[in-house]
Amino acid sequence: MPKLSAVPKRSAGLVLYRIRSSELQVLLVHPGGPYFAKKDAGAWSIPKGEYGDGEDPQAAALREFEEETGVRPSGSAVFIGEIRQSGGKRVMAFAVEGDLDPAIIRSNQFEMEWPPRSGRRQSFPEIDEARWFGLEEARIKILVGQAPLLDRLCETVPIP
Repeated sequence: MPKLSAVPKRSAGLVLYRIRSSELQVLLVHPGGPYFAKKDAGAWSIPKGEYGDGEDPQAAALREFEEETGVRPSGSAVFIGEIRQSGGKRVMAFAVEGDLDPAIIRSNQFEMEWPPRSGRRQSFPEIDEARWFGLEEARIKILVGQAPLLDRLCETVPIP
């Protein structure tokens, strides 16, 4: 009997961007928890999360941004495309121009067994840091599968 493939997970995310001294900058977040504690290059992401059937991807992207940062962005979101990450997850991405002080970010928490097989549960922030990056550095920091979103942002946003 053929193996049934699982439906790929779907996420929606938001690229918050700003222009400083004619340079396009993006806000990226670093995942919290022990597995990412010592990872930097290739570990950062746009704020994003899964959404269900019938849920509007743009509304999900805004919700996830707020859950991960504690801040609800204002402004008009523009669809910049859909990517498929290496694990098969599809990410619908939207861009919003705005500014945000990373020092005010307050992430939601998640629980996991830590250390593994210890029987102890610990709570960790979903993101432990947010930071503004110029495009060159953002390409180094962002997950490889999300890098095309930076290109799509550049195609969408007029830079003075």
